[in-house]
Amino acid sequence: MNNSAYQKAIALLHEVSTENGFLASAENTSNYKRVWARDGVICGLAALASGDEKLIATFKSTLETLAQHQHKTGTIPSNVFFSEDKIEVSYGGLAGRVDAVTWFVIGVCQYVYYTKDVAFLEKNKVAIEKCFALLDAWEFNNKHLLYVPLSGNWADEYITDGYVLYDQLLRIWALRSYNHFANETQLSEKIDSIKNQVEVNFQPNVIGEKFHERAYNELDFKGYMPCSFSPSGYKTNFDAFANSLAVILNIGTDAMQNNILHHATKLASETKLGLVPAFWPPIFESDEHWNLLKNNCKYEFRNFPYEFHNGGSWSMVNGFLGLALLSKSEREKATTILNKIQEANALGNYSFYENFNTNTEAPNGVSFCAWSAAAEVMLQQSLNTNFNLLL
Repeated sequence: MNNSAYQKAIALLHEVSTENGFLASAENTSNYKRVWARDGVICGLAALASGDEKLIATFKSTLETLAQHQHKTGTIPSNVFFSEDKIEVSYGGLAGRVDAVTWFVIGVCQYVYYTKDVAFLEKNKVAIEKCFALLDAWEFNNKHLLYVPLSGNWADEYITDGYVLYDQLLRIWALRSYNHFANETQLSEKIDSIKNQVEVNFQPNVIGEKFHERAYNELDFKGYMPCSFSPSGYKTNFDAFANSLAVILNIGTDAMQNNILHHATKLASETKLGLVPAFWPPIFESDEHWNLLKNNCKYEFRNFPYEFHNGGSWSMVNGFLGLALLSKSEREKATTILNKIQEANALGNYSFYENFNTNTEAPNGVSFCAWSAAAEVMLQQSLNTNFNLLL
């Protein structure tokens, strides 16, 4: 256990703690000096893992901020900005953020599970039920899978759209987390229906009615679940975050889960950083989806090959890979991933960079990124204490 590195990560989480919740970064960059839904909840999971009472209080504040600014339709803010004279609420940029809704529900339930503060769950029950009603509406065809717009989740400048694996899995996690307390037959049946549709449409040789049978039959499965599909067909890039969630949540056959972990750890071992890239392989100018990638940016293009979502390596994503490995008792491999996360976070005198160019190892994005620290804390505590997420 590298206690010095761990304390640096904890110190950064304290630095981004405010009365309104966790900021995305301690760097003075305006877009990151906000309380974000997904960033804040992932930092909150690390807070719970740490047992640090101040950080856990900041997690509660994060959730309260998100709940207070829930849209009347049920949408949870992507982020909330606080200044002395105003509050700005964003529900997304070029598209709304579907995963803000699911991360919020996961966050409330994980907080209550750890703290036993059942009153907090009751306080947010209406907000959670509005989230679930909205997610039902976002199916559009009432067939149990969410339809997600391009730019509709954390990979907000990438190519995934339609039936995105990551968002289906977060929804399962959110429903399971809430049903741990509610114990409702209707919710259990919904969870089973979504799980079945994920397994039927994202795995090979599974019996069941397919959403897009022609595209499914033409697909060459690569030993992991493809990142998304839509009416135009499947996108088969490896989504390390989503596939890690599939293993953590025990979605898919044993063979599929073993293949996912083999693919991810082999890919990580072949990179200079020893980290799994967020999406792989990178998309190049000569590739089919380059124009889709190139045009999906609000300000400046950042998804050059091997960078950001386009093959870049993120400590945060690798934290979830480590948890996936640990869930299958692969402690040695999980420890290796933790060590690589710590090495990456320590670069630049512990700059906790947002992500790295997988080819050159050069840092990208902001420094002092809160969820880079959170990944380290969450994985280290999961390896070395009895901390477990509610799954």
